[in-house]
Amino acid sequence: MALFHVVIPAAGVGSRMNSEIPKQYLPLAGRPVIERTLAVFSASHHIHSVIVALSPEDDYWDSFGIRLDEKTRIVRCGGASRAETVLNALGHLKSSVSIEDWILVHDAVRPGLSQEALTRLVTTLGKDPVGGILALPLADTLKRAAGDQRIARTEPRDGLWQAQTPQMFRYGVLQEALLACGNVPTDESQAVEVLGLQPNLVPGDARNFKITYPQDLVLAEALWRADEKEGI
Repeated sequence: MALFHVVIPAAGVGSRMNSEIPKQYLPLAGRPVIERTLAVFSASHHIHSVIVALSPEDDYWDSFGIRLDEKTRIVRCGGASRAETVLNALGHLKSSVSIEDWILVHDAVRPGLSQEALTRLVTTLGKDPVGGILALPLADTLKRAAGDQRIARTEPRDGLWQAQTPQMFRYGVLQEALLACGNVPTDESQAVEVLGLQPNLVPGDARNFKITYPQDLVLAEALWRADEKEGI
């Protein structure tokens, strides 16, 4: 029976956040963002193991007292790109997983992933021949910008989805895809697509957004506090 393993690439610095520390360590409701992100996997009975892939030069992790459960471990294997970091993490998993096991790659700064969305992903794709990702159909009108920040044209949004994470693929397929693509892909699905495969789109959740800009952290804080108030 295939097991589910999570890889959290956390070697980035988040330059768009304009913060003195990497955004995964910024406080969210009193605890680092990455600790909030890890909590959903710790609480899930579907998940067998979790690897957090840090940069070898990360001087922050040890100073924040981040709480981990027994199925989560830290590896300092971050590379020059997300793809390289994930590939390095797969190397650390090699001796403890099957090539048919599932790997769920999740952004360190998506703390809003719900148990419902995670369960929907693993149950929908557990027997899928390819795997897939959480995603949302685009609702907003899309504008293509010209060089002077004026609108060049409106882009059709039919059939367009906004990718989220986790992105879930078999260990063997994901490793082959990343080796084939090098440092080019911006997410795991893009690498798998290069192999000629078509990942599945599983409906995600609007709360599962990526903290990229300062206003994203403000929104995440407000949602977290509202959930705490309601006892969620």
